Order: sequence, then structure tokens, then C-alpha cells
Amino acid sequence: MDFSIVLQNFLNPPVLFFFLGVLAVIVKSNLEMPEALSKFFSMYLLFSIGFKGGVELVKSGFTQEHFLLLLACSTMATIVPIYSFFILRTKLDVNNAAAIAASYGSVSAVTFVTAGAFLHAVNVEYGGFIVAGMALMESPAIVIGVLIDRLFSRSVNEQGEKEPFSWKELFHEAFFSGSIFLLVGALIIGAATGENGWKAEKVFADDMFKGFLTFFLLDMGLSAAKRLGDLKKSGLFLVAFGLLMPLFNASLGIMLAKLIGAPIGDALMFVVLCASASYIAVPAAIRMAIPEANPSLYLTMALAITFPFNIIVGIPVYYYVLTKFI
Repeated sequence: MDFSIVLQNFLNPPVLFFFLGVLAVIVKSNLEMPEALSKFFSMYLLFSIGFKGGVELVKSGFTQEHFLLLLACSTMATIVPIYSFFILRTKLDVNNAAAIAASYGSVSAVTFVTAGAFLHAVNVEYGGFIVAGMALMESPAIVIGVLIDRLFSRSVNEQGEKEPFSWKELFHEAFFSGSIFLLVGALIIGAATGENGWKAEKVFADDMFKGFLTFFLLDMGLSAAKRLGDLKKSGLFLVAFGLLMPLFNASLGIMLAKLIGAPIGDALMFVVLCASASYIAVPAAIRMAIPEANPSLYLTMALAITFPFNIIVGIPVYYYVLTKFI
């Protein structure tokens, strides 16, 4: 493998700022990101990738390859939480296994964005339609994770009755939560306004993108480092799961991309979606739907283990394998 690809990704300014955030926590600096700014950066990234994806979707049209990749996205979002649950169940209780399985069945928008920046650095294009794939993968894993929890859990209240639960609230959170609503809405608006809309928004949606991504990853570095202590509670099994599951899911994604015949740019973005884990949308929904699950497990694994692994090692490794395999 050409390790210059890994080094190039590691020396990417946004990635280095992620480590700056980690270092700030280690040396006990008082550097911190105001919560309002942190939320704004998240919203900006969702707006930017959604809007640009909608514009690109109109430009590229909708082909059989696009349909098959979107179908593959839906398939992976359905099966990953199922087999993840049964692997996790060997060591964990039902609630925590279901919560972590939902996280790994869903996706990380920031990992997706970082992969896009990586492709831009190596001068490889990808289709905007794949943003729709990200939207398709975010919600099903949440619903499946909760469904699994309800099927296997025997949680009861003091009266010996099963705890009340509202599927209506769950579906509303899964499909209309802020992150999903903004992403899909921006995608639709981008598709509706096309090139004229892109000219109007380009300075904000594209030219300023890498700067906002840099600050967001700085914030992610601060957040991840603050949870490093929770890894001691996770144990070797969960650390290994957080490192090996992305590789396994990426391998499935690479094989599907090969079968579909996707170009390398589209293939990498699809593989990254398969390999990532959610630390934004899923925790928000799981906190409400499976309150018995421990956030220091499912949030720490996605944010402090899988996310850094993917942006430092995973993305260039997946790209290298795809260049040899596709």
C-alpha cells in the first residue's frame, strides 16, 4: 500500500485540527467550543452537503447505477444493526447491544464529509446522488435497533408491566429529527434550484466549507478526548468491535460497489457510509427510545473509537483497496 495516501490524509488541516482538540484536553487547556457554535457547524455541514448533493443530482441525472447504490444503502442500513446486535449480545445486555447496533447501522455525516474532502484532494469526483444514500441510511437503523430491543428485552416497571412506549414518537424522531430534516430539505432545495441556486449559494456552501469543517473537527477532537476515559469502562471487546466492525462493513460495501460497477468516487463514499457509525442522530433518538442503554458505551464507541479510526486510517485504506479491486 502507498502510505503517502495515509500521510496525505493525516496531514489534511481539518484532520490535524481534530488532533489539536484531542491535545487540548490532554494538556488540560481551557480551549472549548461554545455549544451554539458547535450546533451551527453541524447544521452548516448538513446544509452544505445536502444542497450541493441536490444540485449535483440534477446535473448527473439518475441512472441504474445510482438506483442500485441507493438500494445497497438501504440494504446495509437494514442488515448491519441486525448482525451487530447478535455479535454484541455475546457480551452485553439487550438494551446496550441494541443501542450500539443502531449506532453502527446508521451513518456519520462528518465522516462522509471528510471522505469528500479526501476525494477532492486526490482529484476524484463523486455523484451528488450519494447524499440521498446518506439520508436513506440514517433512520432505518434507529427503528430496527429499537424494534430489536423491544423483541428481546423484558424490561418491566414496578407494577410488573412492560414500560409504555410510543412508536409514533420514535418514527417522528427517526425521520423528522433536525439533522435528517435539514439534510433532506437542503437536498430537495438544491435539486429544485439547480445551477441558479448554486451560483447564489456557492460562496457560503462551497468556498467556506473547509474552514467550517476544520472548526467542526476541532470541536469533535475536544468531545472525543473528553470521552477517552470511558474506554476503560468499555473493555477490550467493545474497543475491538469499534475498530473491526468498520472494516467488516467496509468490506461488504466494497463487494457491493464492485457488483454494481460504481466508479471509484461513488464507491468510496458508499463504503464510508457503510463503515461509519452515528454519534449525533442515533444518540438523540436512543436516549428517548432505550433509556436503559448506557450513553457512555454507544456514544464513546462511535465518537472516540470508530470516528477517529475512519478519518485517519479507514478512508485512505478503503480508497486504496478500491483502486485495486474495482
